[in-house]
Amino acid sequence: MSQVLITGATGLVGGHLLRMLLNSPSVKSVAAPTRRPLADISGVFNPHDPQLTDALAQVVDPIDIVFCCLGTTRREAGSKEAFVHADYTLVIDTALVGKKLGAQHMLVVSAMGANAHSPFFYNRVKGEMEEALIAQQWPRLTIARPSMLIGEREKKRAGETLFAPLFNLLPGNLKSIEARDVASALLAEALSPTHEGVQILSSSQLRERAARSGDY
Repeated sequence: MSQVLITGATGLVGGHLLRMLLNSPSVKSVAAPTRRPLADISGVFNPHDPQLTDALAQVVDPIDIVFCCLGTTRREAGSKEAFVHADYTLVIDTALVGKKLGAQHMLVVSAMGANAHSPFFYNRVKGEMEEALIAQQWPRLTIARPSMLIGEREKKRAGETLFAPLFNLLPGNLKSIEARDVASALLAEALSPTHEGVQILSSSQLRERAARSGDY
């Protein structure tokens, strides 16, 4: 059975994934450091601190698998610097803590269009984050690149509310995807013994894996 570290557990994908992890017979323990305490969740180690790095530092037991579901937008973050901190620095911090504690598999939610050389700031930061994780040379690294996420957030994102109906009509990787499906696909991938090295999953591939795995 696996010992798991997850960051981003209060978010759209992370919230679904946390519940799936707690219900999975293949998962022995879950550490979920957060900025604010998790509500109505039992059976999880939840160190919390407004500075997520300080909460991460409280995780000291061995870890097998790391999930990182951190993500925001520049508008939500309030500045470019705050966005980079949330979507790059804290992701790398999560990975380093997991690696130090013995984890062999890192799974991260990135974004469709992630590219370190993109002219678009959001996509460029996501791409730089991916490259930094690849440089850490994980035995297994799974990068999920979902399209626009569908699901109920505590705080609505204007872009998602406005464009979600349009993205739902688009084909292939452009089609919006349920956050629950991203979580289900990540868990299925984590519990499968295949795919050593780096694997990048497109939005279509995430949807296919979720359909095959069912709802964990």
